[in-house]
Amino acid sequence: MQKQEEKNAGRGESVFAVQVAAMRLESPAVLSIELRHIEDRALPPASPGSHVDVRLANGVTRPYSVVSGEEGVYVLAVKRETDSRGGSAYVHDRLRVGDMIQVSAPRNQFALADHDGPSLLLAGGIGITPLLPMARTLERKGRPWRLHYTTSHAAVAPFARELRQLGERVHLHSSASAGRIDLGALVSDAVPGTHFYCCGPEGMLDAFTEATRDIDPARVHVERFGAAAPPPDAGSFELRLARSGRSVMVGPELSTLDALLQAGVNVDYSCRQGICGSCEVHVLEGIPEHRDEILTEAERASNKTMMACCSRACSATLVVDL
Repeated sequence: MQKQEEKNAGRGESVFAVQVAAMRLESPAVLSIELRHIEDRALPPASPGSHVDVRLANGVTRPYSVVSGEEGVYVLAVKRETDSRGGSAYVHDRLRVGDMIQVSAPRNQFALADHDGPSLLLAGGIGITPLLPMARTLERKGRPWRLHYTTSHAAVAPFARELRQLGERVHLHSSASAGRIDLGALVSDAVPGTHFYCCGPEGMLDAFTEATRDIDPARVHVERFGAAAPPPDAGSFELRLARSGRSVMVGPELSTLDALLQAGVNVDYSCRQGICGSCEVHVLEGIPEHRDEILTEAERASNKTMMACCSRACSATLVVDL
């Protein structure tokens, strides 16, 4: 195990060595993991909506929402994915209590807005993980809120017991019994000034985006578990590699990262979701189309860097420092 705290070379972020203190099966497919600092120190507080990057012993890094993290201990929830690329399968099959892994400091791009008005929380599947701590916080502060949660079977939904303990503000919907959320109706019936929060599968997020298209964007908050998909009309662009002098064409069906890998270019990567920062490359000329979840607005506007796993180009050519 490396030092208990180091810097992430790619993004300059702190990384902490932690030990798995407990594991609990929250549903047939969702496992919660309690992580504590190996020196029994408090981890940095994680506000509702935060996620951390988890570095597993098999070499992969995956981002997971922090279900609980305000007391210096992190609880994460990991869903076993049928098409796992080494993250969720490793957690479910090999990670055990007592194991030591590494986590980044928490980042929050899905934070609760600072307002006293009502909040409507909309979750689907594993999308409950960032919204549950929001519900706890809103309840504790005495602010008005409601949560609607669609899952395959409400009786065995992750964290169902805790959700029911939050009372009548929580509404569980079972997709198996045609109980999907009517997002359009919920949004249109909401009290004026409501802030809307949504996290779930892509279809749900697309429907939410459509339902809230006429609402002030400052009151609409969305969390995706990966980079947004390229638009259907995404075109090709030329990627020029300044150091080697090579050119790589990136077609509409490929990510920048995959085009580089297919061309035999060695590029660091891990999450493939635009969250961990491992595949960051410096842009020398051209305008990137940013689709990551890590760069700040100032970094995006500078056009000096991009995440190769998800970002593409607005210009016909990009020159990168490779």
